[in-house]
Amino acid sequence: MPALHSLACSRRSIEVVFEFEEETSRKKLLYGLMSFNRLDHPMMASGRRSMGSLFRLFLFFSFFCSLFGGGAPDDLASDRAALIAFSAAVSGVTRRWNVSDPSPCAWYGVTCASNRVTELRLPGSYLLGRIPSGTLANLTALRALSLRYNLLSGTLPPDFAALANLRYLYLQNNRLSGGIPAAVFSLRQLVRLNLAGNSLDGGIPVAFNNLTGLSTLLLDHNRLSGEIPDLRLLGLLQFNVSFNQLNGSIPASLRGLPASSFVGNSLCGRPLAPCLGEPSPAPSPWIPSNNGDSGGKKKLSAGAIAGIAIGSAVGFLVLLLLLVLCCRKREKDEAGPKAGGMMQPEAEMALRGKRESADNVAGPPPVAALPAAVAGGASGSARKLVFTGKVQGIYDLDDLLRASAEVLGKGTAGTTYKAMLEMGMVVTVKRLRDVNVPEKEFRERMEAIGAMDHPNLVALQAYYHSKDEKLLVYELVPNGSLSSILHGNKVSGRTPPDWETRLEIALGAARGIEFIHLQGSGLTHGNIKSSNIILSKSNEARVSDFGLSSLGSTPMPNQRAASYRAPEVTDVRKVSQKADVYSFGVLLMELLTGKPPTQALHNEDGVDLPRWVQSVVREKWSSEVFDLELLRHQNVEEEMMQLLQLAIDCAVHFPENRPSMSEVVARIEGIRSNSSMTNQQQGGTAFGD
Repeated sequence: MPALHSLACSRRSIEVVFEFEEETSRKKLLYGLMSFNRLDHPMMASGRRSMGSLFRLFLFFSFFCSLFGGGAPDDLASDRAALIAFSAAVSGVTRRWNVSDPSPCAWYGVTCASNRVTELRLPGSYLLGRIPSGTLANLTALRALSLRYNLLSGTLPPDFAALANLRYLYLQNNRLSGGIPAAVFSLRQLVRLNLAGNSLDGGIPVAFNNLTGLSTLLLDHNRLSGEIPDLRLLGLLQFNVSFNQLNGSIPASLRGLPASSFVGNSLCGRPLAPCLGEPSPAPSPWIPSNNGDSGGKKKLSAGAIAGIAIGSAVGFLVLLLLLVLCCRKREKDEAGPKAGGMMQPEAEMALRGKRESADNVAGPPPVAALPAAVAGGASGSARKLVFTGKVQGIYDLDDLLRASAEVLGKGTAGTTYKAMLEMGMVVTVKRLRDVNVPEKEFRERMEAIGAMDHPNLVALQAYYHSKDEKLLVYELVPNGSLSSILHGNKVSGRTPPDWETRLEIALGAARGIEFIHLQGSGLTHGNIKSSNIILSKSNEARVSDFGLSSLGSTPMPNQRAASYRAPEVTDVRKVSQKADVYSFGVLLMELLTGKPPTQALHNEDGVDLPRWVQSVVREKWSSEVFDLELLRHQNVEEEMMQLLQLAIDCAVHFPENRPSMSEVVARIEGIRSNSSMTNQQQGGTAFGD
């Protein structure tokens, strides 16, 4: 005879567990509140009569649950069921969830509060498929949902409108299609919404005005068309619809935003070029009336006219005095470094001597020579910086030329300086060499580069173009390059980065390069190497110098750059995305071996780093490949071998056999997930997103 083992209820379901003597395992029957009459279940057939009392007990508990609505543990059980249903619908890291655990709060990416799932964060987890109805929408306490950088397709199901508490929704860089999901406009608590980098089409609904608390709305890099509606979101701080198929005039409510929010469309109006037939704003002149009382206006008195005349004369004299002072100041600035250029001559020459003796690379003149060169290359309104990113007009060209500076490095694209502005702001200035494209094309490319906003890219803030000078101004990323961290530490005595740090750097760099590739099939980095991976204070990787290799003539590259280059590349101005993948594979090998690619070229066999690694692995001496610092770490050999295999796959000879950067990101995410689980099992701290 079956016996009642346990019973639990929630708002949506009642779970009854019966124990049958003839069965070795317990059977669970899950009944909805509308399914109490389903006594014809096969499991009940043999004991129908004996179930009468149990059924009455079942109805009693049903009535009890309907009165009290279920407790917190039962809500958590419902959340668990929703997550399991979602995991069954999509492939990816969710398959590693331990679904036998009665609580989902310890699952990867899940955060709970008050016995409810409040956050689900699975970025870059290789989730593949559609989000079905009746899954995530049942997480009614959810406040944050991050499924960015996955392979999710389709659209959001209509029942997403039930997520009344959702404040943060990040779905960027997936494969979502169709119009902007209608369910979004029911999420009245939404503060941040990011749908960038998908394949959404149709128009931008005016229903966004329903989301009165929205501070971030990012819709860039989709296929949206039509005009931008008049959005009146008073708290909007971030807005981006760049690189869509939008047209028409930018609404007045959005004209205070930077141009980078709108580029890549057929839009007009401030902050872009004026629309056709749109008059330039100008003050209306005062025209005296023929009739002194016409329109209610009175004639000015003689005293008022005299006051205006005297004030105008004084204003003219002040303006003339300011003009004379500005001219004298400019003459001093053009007199040379003694007028206070970007660096004192003695310090600059000493620094230049040290850098050139170390690098043995002939470069352009030091920054101290910039004032005269820039002043000679342009004049008037042309002598100004063009801002492209979020930093708009905080400093100007004169501020830049008065800054103190030091040389950070010299490469194929030009010389890089660290500049300290008088206001205390520090930026990175790259002085380009051998730019061989027309001015219009140069400016278009800089606008496109400046519009690329991603946490793993070094942001371009501004640029300057004249006949003789081309300057790029970037944000300063303080911790130096990956090259200096990997190879400079041996000289400085600092401890080399550990396994977790290297894995995070690999993932961050891969995400940055993937973002570049996702902007269009023809967009590439073109010069991936460890000196172009810059690290923040927390060792977060930021990719720099992207899009610059195609600007110049075809110089003979230095040996360091050549050691990263794919074998099919014959023109450094024409590098494919698959060639970028090859270079990234060499970068991974550099991370794992601790050897710079140029060192491999100088070994006794004269082979490059990829061939050396492949030969060692082929001889089954894989442990000989890894940096000694990595071998100190226990129980990560499997993950290290997985990353090494990925590096080899990236650096295969034939381009068509290399993975895409999206596949690379997904594989590194999987390796990181395995490494994180290993840390947790050993009582270590797993590194997060």
